[in-house]
Amino acid sequence: MKYQNEINKRKTFAIIAHPDAGKTTLTEKFLLFGGAIQTAGAVKSNKIKKHTTSDFMEIERQRGISVATSVMTFEYRDTLVNLLDTPGHKDFAEDTYRTLTAVDSVVLVIDCVKGVEEQTEKLMEVCRMRDTPVIIFVNKMDRDGKYPFDLLDELEEKLNIKVRPLSWPINMGKDFKGVYNLYNKSYVSFSANKKATDDDIVPLADLSSSFVDENFNEKDAEQLRNDVELIEGVYDTFDNTDYLQGKMAPVFFGSAVNNFGVKDLLDTFVEIAPTPRDRPSSNREVSPYEDKFSGFIFKIHANLDPRHRDRIAFLRICAGKFERNKFYHHVRLDKDVRFSNPYTFLAREKNVVDDAYPGDVVGLFDTGNFKIGDTLTEGEDFYFTGIPSFSPELFKELVNKDPMKTKQLEKGIRQLTDEGVAQLFTQHGGNRKIIGCVGDLQFEVIQYRLLQEYGAACQFNTLPYYKACWITGPKQKIEDFIRFKGSNIVEDKDGHLVYLAQSEWYLNTERTNNPEIEFHFTSEIHK
Repeated sequence: MKYQNEINKRKTFAIIAHPDAGKTTLTEKFLLFGGAIQTAGAVKSNKIKKHTTSDFMEIERQRGISVATSVMTFEYRDTLVNLLDTPGHKDFAEDTYRTLTAVDSVVLVIDCVKGVEEQTEKLMEVCRMRDTPVIIFVNKMDRDGKYPFDLLDELEEKLNIKVRPLSWPINMGKDFKGVYNLYNKSYVSFSANKKATDDDIVPLADLSSSFVDENFNEKDAEQLRNDVELIEGVYDTFDNTDYLQGKMAPVFFGSAVNNFGVKDLLDTFVEIAPTPRDRPSSNREVSPYEDKFSGFIFKIHANLDPRHRDRIAFLRICAGKFERNKFYHHVRLDKDVRFSNPYTFLAREKNVVDDAYPGDVVGLFDTGNFKIGDTLTEGEDFYFTGIPSFSPELFKELVNKDPMKTKQLEKGIRQLTDEGVAQLFTQHGGNRKIIGCVGDLQFEVIQYRLLQEYGAACQFNTLPYYKACWITGPKQKIEDFIRFKGSNIVEDKDGHLVYLAQSEWYLNTERTNNPEIEFHFTSEIHK
């Protein structure tokens, strides 16, 4: 328990959302409140020449989207906040899914105009798998969007979670007056293009007071009183335990681009969000308060700085204290490694760090020793579990265009798939290599990087598969299945058997015909 004070100071969370909901803008405002940056950049703007801090790759700046998770650390009200800004684009969803394994809680951003979108539902499923605590921020209240009560119903129905508003908007769009905070009973008035400061916050414990009548017109005053009465009557009171167990999501309203409602969200976040939590491993639950260090790699990013051809592995610390230049045990390779320049991040800017504690994310220089899911410990042999591989939806055969570069191609595709940009399948009992991705953009990235970084030219031939399913079941049944379906059976990098289904009909038929075999759409990296 000797690191208790350091651990209790730390909150590690990810911001997730469907593309264009305002995730990166919200990240900028958080960094602004935390004093990490002086002016907030814009994702797309003609007037503001500064780009957002978290979109640091060239492709992100050109297209105005995030394609890689970036890690940022800042201090706010005596709390050390580790924020991971994730890609919203569905072609890069796998990076986001894995990032969710490395955080203790999540802020989910919803666009009040569009409501709950498809990608939001998928991200929420991953949070449900692990009971991750979620805070919902309904963004863009300065535009005319859906009626707030309808939005709350949609959130409960589509995201399968109880919600509880902790702040409530007074009108929206051009009539947007401000937000009433139900958590600490105060009111913040909204004025466009002006940052909400502490002076704008008015304590308002009693809505029947004359302040409401003096500051609002009759219709708004009555509406606010009725809405709050309805909220108190219909929704359960906010229970911190339910939130921490992932059963209830508090909801906030605001406008990130106008910096409105962000401070309410951040203040409540540092108060209620969980500190580093216990983690499941192959042997036992690992508590953050243990004296001995342990952590796992959840992301690998090659060529963070193109001039140096460097590869950085992102390590989430789960227990004990991480120290620079100390030897740690790499469980999969069964060898001891040490790191002379571990980093903390503000997106691309790196600072060398001497020690780090549970909840922190540290970047380690990697010369090819790490795969996603690798565990580092102080000597003990175990793996952290629950790091998922998801079923790809697009499949292409990898064809070598230059037989003289076979070695480079093999090495390149192995390293890039270790990074988690795509999954590599090899034909069962054969040599044919099949790449599975979540989105088409990934194939472009792989082809470009194989040529630029490894000098290997390749082409991709599209294959007519619908889904990859990991198969488990009685040994004899699996062997029979392989005999009948040999051409559709491949192995993933870890040697697990995978069935490639041509269509939904084929998959359902095989499920019906083979009731003893289980077909899984996700596979844990360490079973």
